Order: sequence, then structure tokens, then C-alpha cells
Amino acid sequence: MSDRDKDGAPDRSRCTEPQKKLLNSVDSCVDEALCGLVRASGGLSLLKGHRVVLRSDLDNLRGKVALLSGGGSGHEPAHGGYVGAGMLSAAVAGGVFASPPPASILAAIMSLHKAGASGVLLIVKNYTGDRLNFGLAAEQARNHGVAVDMVIVAEDCAFDRPSKAGRRGLCGTIFIHKLAGALAEEGASLDQIVAKVTVVLKGIGTLGVSLSPCSVPGCLPSFDLPPGDMELGLGIHGEPGIKRSKVASADEVVKTMIDHMTNPDSQSYLPLKSGDSVIVCVNNLGALSCLELAVVTRAAIICLENRGVVVARVMSGSFMTSLEMAGVSLTLMLANEETLKLFDAKTRAPAWPNLSSVCVSGRSYITEPPALGTRPQDDTHSEGPLSPVMRKALEKVSSTLLEKQEELNSLDRAAGDGDCGNTHAQAARAVQEWLQGHVVPGCPGKLLSVLAGLVQEKMGGSSGALYSLFLTAAAGHVTEEQSNAAAWASAMHAGTQAMRRYGGADPGDRTMLDALCPAVDELMKLTTAPPGGHMVILQAAVQKAASGAEATRNLTARAGRASYIAAERVTLPDPGAVAVAAIFKAVLESLEGQK
Repeated sequence: MSDRDKDGAPDRSRCTEPQKKLLNSVDSCVDEALCGLVRASGGLSLLKGHRVVLRSDLDNLRGKVALLSGGGSGHEPAHGGYVGAGMLSAAVAGGVFASPPPASILAAIMSLHKAGASGVLLIVKNYTGDRLNFGLAAEQARNHGVAVDMVIVAEDCAFDRPSKAGRRGLCGTIFIHKLAGALAEEGASLDQIVAKVTVVLKGIGTLGVSLSPCSVPGCLPSFDLPPGDMELGLGIHGEPGIKRSKVASADEVVKTMIDHMTNPDSQSYLPLKSGDSVIVCVNNLGALSCLELAVVTRAAIICLENRGVVVARVMSGSFMTSLEMAGVSLTLMLANEETLKLFDAKTRAPAWPNLSSVCVSGRSYITEPPALGTRPQDDTHSEGPLSPVMRKALEKVSSTLLEKQEELNSLDRAAGDGDCGNTHAQAARAVQEWLQGHVVPGCPGKLLSVLAGLVQEKMGGSSGALYSLFLTAAAGHVTEEQSNAAAWASAMHAGTQAMRRYGGADPGDRTMLDALCPAVDELMKLTTAPPGGHMVILQAAVQKAASGAEATRNLTARAGRASYIAAERVTLPDPGAVAVAAIFKAVLESLEGQK
């Protein structure tokens, strides 16, 4: 069911239960939105007493053709956002989804005429209310001696057999704003502009698809669409489309749309053949995410290029919306050298995007990354005296983390997404696989670099980044020649400082640092302790890590995902701290077993 009646106004029979909208009031929303647009745009002004947006530099219109468009509100940024040098001279707004009144249209025309415009071109979407009201205003303006002409935009490709009302005017209207605006800036006459855009209109087609309805402020949704369904070929006011089906992939939906738009069996088809050049507009109908829109844009470019069509330009964004409708429309315009020149001409309209004038098809868009050499984990290493000791330690740490996988997941479910054990297990398995096919380098720093690369690639998430930071920073402090206890302590300290610097957490924030920092502080005693006291210090460090992890159950999280959860719900130890304590204990057990 359409939300517009025969006069172009919303169907108020559905206005019984308001939807959530960030407005002050239903009655004032259009005026406040226009005020917001104009206040934010230095090149625009409002015509007092009317919902009319004007160029603030009307004096520059003298001797040139002025362009006026408009329609119901709810399609923002259309049409006020396209007012500016190089596009519209003014735009007149009606209520939401309602045609503007003739008096305001006439006031806009007369304002442009008074500014010295040589003529006024009305660019009107093909809806009954818009045609009637703009047409009436045009006739009244002619009676005042104004040179006025009107172009009707009717580029909807939805219906194979359009009714007597004809094809609807959709997002292709903004292409006419742009081309006519560029012609007007060049000084073309009213007749010349009308003649050229009339020809261009024959090569424009638009089709929309929606995943949800929209709702006029204060009203129920404009139509009902069950979850998982989409509607093809609907209008920008919630008018019904031509087909409902289950939501498919972006590639499939785009192919369906372009197939329908170019089907020669339809009276509304766009004549598009291999070798043609087109300008593409991928238009967000209101609530599609930018991510989805970019996916659709890619699909449209590839689909057209697979047909042998040259994609000359692409504009992707919100250009003619339907309030909060989740959907997209595709507009294709056949392009030649003159069309592209007009399209590329500069404009100061605030809603027109900053587009490249480089042809999309044929452009090299992949940049090769610089060669960084092989990954540390792929290098060939030679063993040294410490290799067997470090291998045993790694084997013990890996098996310990795998044993603790479910325990860590359980702790994480209380304060995070429940995957802490899984991520540590991924790192452990990556280390085990690497150990099976590689020798452990005799240089501890090289081994730490290998481990940094493995956890960065295989562990993922913030944990992978933190461990990789720790290991990378530590690697430079231990070499084959400098690998005594003091060097290892300095390496652990450097790694911990890197985690604090880049991660933003400190001891007491209920993170892995609450186990790591006290343990490393204890290890720093190795820098001054005699060799006979090293194992005692390591044992104390392990105990400090365990105590620090246990103490996190009484801390309030100030960093990490747990910081977003109410403190009273977080009563178990931090899983990251528990994992660190387990790693320290595994290393100690490994060293004790090799004595």
C-alpha cells in the first residue's frame, strides 16, 4: 500500500502509532531540518515565510538560467542539499512525502526572476501532486512575465507496462540537477538546457530494492514487509513494487536489478549494450549501512563490467532517501564525452560528493605492498646451547594452555565474549605446529620474534596484538651472546612496558598486567642476584603472577571488554591474568624438570 494519496500527501490512515525518531515534534520537523541544513551551509539561505532553500549568492544568477526543483521532505539530502553554484538555484520543500504548495513554488520562481535570472527551469519528479503544483506555479509565473519551462523526470524502470500516470521520478533526478546546473553555469539558454536534458533523460534508468519499510513521523510504517523478505521496484514514498522475494546475496540482488532494468521486453527498460559507457549512482534509501552500500557498489561495478559496459563514474552514498528505509536504488545514465564534462564540472552544492574524474573501468586500483622479506617464523635458523631448554619450555606452555582452554573460556564468559581460552589455544597449536617442522634458534631474540609472528597471525584479537607487542619489544634485549638472567629480566620488562604503552592499561585495571607486572618486577631482581639465587627468584615471580591473577576478582575493570560490564557482575578472576600466571608456572616447571 502506498503512503501517498492521489494529491501526493501521506496516507494518514496509517498515522496511528508513532515510530521512534529523534525529533522535537512531528509538526516542526521539516522546518527545523531545513534550518539545520541552511545554518550548516554558508552558501544557502531560507526564503522567509516559505520552505524554500535558496543560493545565498543570488546576484550571480544575473543573465543565467535559474534551476528550481523540490518535492516532499523525507528524501534528504534531496533537494535542498543540491542547491549551489553548478546545480540548483533553489529548492522548495513540502511536508514529509507531500508535494510543496504552489504558493511557495511561485515565491521561489519570483525570487529567482527578481535576482536577474534570464529564465527559470523547473525540474520535477513524475508524481501527480508535484506535476500539478509545479505546473500551476509555472502558469502563474508566466502571467507575471517570467520565462519558465518544466522538465519531468520519469526514469523508474520497475514496471514492464506503466500505467497512464507513467514512470515515477526517482534518484535519476539528481543527474538532471547536475547536468542542467553545469549547462546553466556555462550560460546556455533555457531552450538549450531543456533540449539537452530531454535527450539525456532517455538514457537514464533507476530501480530500487528495500529490506524494510519506512515510517512518516507520527505514523505506522508505510507498508508491511516480513523479516527476511525484500521488495523490488518500490517507489521512494513506500509505493508498492513489482515483486517480493527472500533476501539474497548482494551480487544476486544487483544482477536481478540490472537484468530487470535492461530487459528489452519491458516498456520501461534502459537500452544498454556492450561497449556503452555509464555513470552509476548507488543510492542508500536511508538505513543501509555504509558497509552494505560499499558491497553493493562493488557488485554493481563488476556486474556492469561483466556485460562489457564501461563504468565511467560511480557515486555511492545517500542522495535521495526514503526516511529510514533500509534499501538501495541503482541509477544508470548513458554517458558520452559531453555528458561526462558536465557531470565533472565543479559545484558548490553541499550534498554533491567530491568525485574523481578518472574512469572507473580500466583503472588500476591495487597497490602492491613493499617487500618486507620473509616472516621470522619462515626463516631458517641454527640451534644453540639454549635451544633444547627453550623447546621444552615452549612445549610445556603450549600443552598447559590447551589444557586450560575451557577454564579460560568459562572465566571469559562472565565478563567478555567467552573466547579467551580459544584464542590462547590457537596460539598454542600454532607454536606446536611450528615446533614440529623447525629447529629452535639458538638466539633467544630470534625465537621471540618467531613467537611474535605466530601469535600475531594465528591468535587474533587484542590478545594476539598484546602478546605480539610483548614478544617483539622483548626480542631486542636477548641475543645468543647476551642471554643471561639479567638480559631475560630486561627483555621481560621491555615487553611489559610496550604492552602498557600501546594497550593503555596499568596494574590494577583488571587485565593480564595484574599478573604480569608483579612477576616481572620480581624478575628484575635477577639483574643483581648471584647465579645461585636465580631459581628462587623465578619461583617467587611465579607466585606473584598467581597472586596477581587471583586478586583480579576483587578489582573493578578499567580496561578491556570487561570494563563495559557492571562491576557487581564480574566476580571471577580475569582470564587473561590467569593465562599469564599459567604460562609463568609452565616455564618454571619446565626448567625444574631439566635440572
